Amino acid sequence: MAINIVDVLELAHKERSRKVIMDTRKMHAWMHYYPNPGDIDDLHCHPGDQTFMVLEGQCTMHFEDGGKAEMKPGMVALIEGGTFYQLENTGTGPMVMMGTRTGPRSANTHITYETKKDVKGIRPKRPRGADVDYEKIKAGSVRD
Repeated sequence: MAINIVDVLELAHKERSRKVIMDTRKMHAWMHYYPNPGDIDDLHCHPGDQTFMVLEGQCTMHFEDGGKAEMKPGMVALIEGGTFYQLENTGTGPMVMMGTRTGPRSANTHITYETKKDVKGIRPKRPRGADVDYEKIKAGSVRD
């Protein structure tokens, strides 16, 4: 179908996980759901330019130079391909974001700051609703 409409907030609260919501040969889109304040991912980058829009909660984006930016609902960020960043839920409840990236999902890579290598396909899949030890992720010993 040439048009696809998704209620991202409704889907996020139903699925309670990250999920690709659109995928074409020219771009893909996904939602991020971080259920708890303090939830954080690893410092990483992707080759394609991407956007993030906060739909609910509060996100702090951390950068490799130690800088950071706070995003609230309605705010959008453009991240150029190859720029390392880390997302953290710094609100008081769940954080929901929508992201878009150039190219199909199959062409994407997930490059960690630590190793500068692609870990897409290497990381174990986390079952929906599974608990994540975010303290270990923050310490760099476990990947989400």
